[in-house]
Amino acid sequence: MDLFHAYISSVHGGGMLERSHLMVIREVERQGSLTAAADVLNLTQSALSHTVKKLEQQLGTPVWTREGRAMRLTQAGQYLLGLANRMLPQFEHAEARMKQYAQGERGTLRIGMECHPCYQWLLKVVSPYLARWPDVDVDVKQRFQFGGIGALFGYEIDVLVTPDPLKKPGLRFQPVFDYEQVLVVADAHALANEPYVAPEHLASEVLITYPVETDRLDIYTQFLTPANVVPKRHKVIETTDIMLQMVASGRGVAALPRWLAEEYAGWMPITPLRLGKKGIAKQIFLGTRESDDTIDYLTAFVAMARETERAEARVRA
Repeated sequence: MDLFHAYISSVHGGGMLERSHLMVIREVERQGSLTAAADVLNLTQSALSHTVKKLEQQLGTPVWTREGRAMRLTQAGQYLLGLANRMLPQFEHAEARMKQYAQGERGTLRIGMECHPCYQWLLKVVSPYLARWPDVDVDVKQRFQFGGIGALFGYEIDVLVTPDPLKKPGLRFQPVFDYEQVLVVADAHALANEPYVAPEHLASEVLITYPVETDRLDIYTQFLTPANVVPKRHKVIETTDIMLQMVASGRGVAALPRWLAEEYAGWMPITPLRLGKKGIAKQIFLGTRESDDTIDYLTAFVAMARETERAEARVRA
């Protein structure tokens, strides 16, 4: 917090918009009041109130409206909050990286997951990666402030694992492996012996999925919605193990990658079925920032991920 106080002192130097202003705006919004924000920022309430007043004077427009002790952002304040949420993580990431360099460490590889069933695959990559890069830590994130793409741009993460890449300037997406999306049913299910399932088959089923918006679930976007079919009921479960236990006990059906379904089918009474006559083909991509192409431990992770999948493909063949 010494850095923050150094910035606070610069507020009185006559500049317009400082990093300290963005820190104040973000913290007041997070805490809901000046009193709570002052505690977090290690400032007195009067010092923070003075900083807020000075900021609004310098900008020439109110940033907050007061409602009792609560503070509500104006339109100008909302704009600055968005700027704070984009810029401050980049400052914090840069400072953490410089500290790691100063301590002789390479850093931390932060992996964002937009593919819930990919954790088992990720473990196969992370284990040898950690052995090969002992001075690099790995952190996995699943919840993002602005979604996976926003997390890459905002420096919340360094690598994004996703089945749905978006072409954006400054980002690079590399395919890692192909897979087929299938429907998983209990061995005793009426559909278990069918060569494939049609959308209308799910009209009477309880569909179990991960907690992802339906407009990002392939079972909806590529199978049910084009056929104007909705399942009897849609349930959300976070963990693959519990999801497939529910399927095995006849309490619903689930859409998962074939490789994952077949792995569980080795010890659970479940059956993977093709979705439609042609099936649904998908790919998993790793997204990175083009500006990070020179970071050796990051590019090494992408290379090892592709290497691991090629080895797995040879085993499956």
